[in-house]
Amino acid sequence: MNDSIPADLLYTKEHEWIRRDGETITIGITAHAVDQLGDITMVTLPESGEAVEAGERAGDIDSVKTVSELFSPIDGEVIESNESLADAPEAVNDDPYGAGWMIKIRPSDAAQLDAMMSADAYRTFLADED
Repeated sequence: MNDSIPADLLYTKEHEWIRRDGETITIGITAHAVDQLGDITMVTLPESGEAVEAGERAGDIDSVKTVSELFSPIDGEVIESNESLADAPEAVNDDPYGAGWMIKIRPSDAAQLDAMMSADAYRTFLADED
């Protein structure tokens, strides 16, 4: 499973990934999180324009096993939610790092990204978690 951790992303201890896209960041959940959740049945995301705070709830992910919260890794404003997940939540299972992305945020303090884990650090975190 650790082989499927893209090296170009940042990671959180809540099993979210972060991709920098210029002035915005894209957030989703990792393949590890998908494995833990099982088949995802519904994703509830914030609306564009909503403010999010680091460590605070920014959506819900319903699966056959549980309801899990999506946490914002950074303070900022939601500029886009992946609306296609409303009709096709299975995209998160099929392609968590691509079509299964969840929200795009314009950070209010990009320096907060400095606290995120690299792919190597996330691999170590997963190994320590087992």
